[in-house]
Amino acid sequence: MRKIASYAFLSFTAILALLPLWQILVPALEPSSPSDASSWRLPGDATLDNFYRLMTDTEFLRWLANSLIIALAVTVVGVILSATSGYTLSRYRFFGRPTVLHTLLVTQLFPATMVLLPIFLILVQIKLINTFFGVILIYLASILPFSIWQMKVFYDGIPETIEEAASMDGCTPAEIFRGVVLPVSAPGLAVTALFSFTAAWNEYVIAAILLQDSERFTLPLGLHSLYSDTMGGVFAAGALAVTLPMLVFYVLLSRFLIARVSRIRVS
Repeated sequence: MRKIASYAFLSFTAILALLPLWQILVPALEPSSPSDASSWRLPGDATLDNFYRLMTDTEFLRWLANSLIIALAVTVVGVILSATSGYTLSRYRFFGRPTVLHTLLVTQLFPATMVLLPIFLILVQIKLINTFFGVILIYLASILPFSIWQMKVFYDGIPETIEEAASMDGCTPAEIFRGVVLPVSAPGLAVTALFSFTAAWNEYVIAAILLQDSERFTLPLGLHSLYSDTMGGVFAAGALAVTLPMLVFYVLLSRFLIARVSRIRVS
């Protein structure tokens, strides 16, 4: 009975999670959808015309390329900085270390939207407004505190005896970090990469303030420009297409994420 109740509860929560996706799928597969029609019905006259219009009548592919450039840059740089900074804060004791840790925590108390005005003014002064590099810098500044703390906590759970054994075998600190610590911390790196990619891929407010040229729009900005009564089906098709890169990225990292969950349960 306990197992039956568990599966029933999991099935119910899965259905709740899929309901919003169904509400987007119905108008995406219909050539025209009345604004007052119920979205809980089965799609009538299902067609892929909205996806074709999305690719041919809009700048979806340009927005997709822009989002991929920004999200991948944020992910790669974020993982590298989080891995090295988190290891330093976990293994080394130096003057100002508690201050650094507390400062990282304090920055999480303030959402990025609260500092948009000074950020905008600073980027204008250094001529990085309306540039991918400026957006990447702001995204990194917003995700790194959490990512560094996440990696620091992960490193804390790795026994230092592993590194001591490698040191006794003649490995340098760089070789220990690269050849011993990084392979063991792959699940933590996967979580950091997924968090960084998701945050950069889905972010709208900061991009809307900093990116003013339509040719530099990311997917959230571009899809927002499609939202209208006449483009409802195309907008829904775009909303579904946006989820595909996230799904692929999650599948690629799934085995590391499962290892991370198993490690937490064992701990």
